[in-house]
Amino acid sequence: MVDRRKFIVWLSALSLSPFLSKASYAKQQGNKPMYGLIGKMLCVEGKRDELASILVKGIAGMPGCLSYIVANDNIDPNALWITEVWLTQTDHKSSLALPSVQEAIKQGRPFITGFGERFETTPIGGQGL
Repeated sequence: MVDRRKFIVWLSALSLSPFLSKASYAKQQGNKPMYGLIGKMLCVEGKRDELASILVKGIAGMPGCLSYIVANDNIDPNALWITEVWLTQTDHKSSLALPSVQEAIKQGRPFITGFGERFETTPIGGQGL
């Protein structure tokens, strides 16, 4: 027979699990610092929406990725900002070898004219993490 109190605690934890973020779970697993990148990507005139679509489609199933945001630059119509949060820097580097990411790079390369600012960060938390 199952101890009623243990069962209630287990059931409560299970019901709350969808609300726990990957980042909070990661912190519980060793409190290792996360890895973040914020970068500006420059693209061929008039091709920003197409490039953004390629980038967004190519990010599915990236292990260790907590957040990958593609955003339009509000001043430069030929620029995107990509904001990433990863469990580790190794997860980020490993993602570059994934078939979906390699395909996105292949499809997007003709639309990329260069890169602007690039910042490495150590995310500490926030909405969505």
